[in-house]
Order: sequence, then C-alpha cells, then structure tokens
Amino acid sequence: MDTFAERVRTVLRSLEPGQVVSYGDVAAEAGRPGAGRGVGQVLAGAGDALPWWRVVYG
Repeated sequence: MDTFAERVRTVLRSLEPGQVVSYGDVAAEAGRPGAGRGVGQVLAGAGDALPWWRVVYG
C-alpha cells in the first residue's frame, strides 16, 4: 500500500505545465481530505524534486 507521501508525490508529478492546485486539492486527490498540512510537510522535505511552486494556499 502506498503511503500518503508517495501518493502526494504521484499527484504532484502528474500536474501539467502551468497547472496550479491548493494544498487541500492535493491532499484530497491523495486520499486524505483535510490533510493540507501533510502536503506541506512532504513538500518541505522534497527540495526542488517536486513542483512546489504549483501548490498554493486556498
């Protein structure tokens, strides 16, 4: 079974160029609605390996 962090990485890697999503959108797509802070934690540890610039508050 995939961990939440792995699912977040999958969601973020599937974003199209120019697409912007919220932390909550990513959390919901990764199977944990309401876990926006968890998405932030995954991004904080990823450096530039994930497109953090496409994730916004709101």
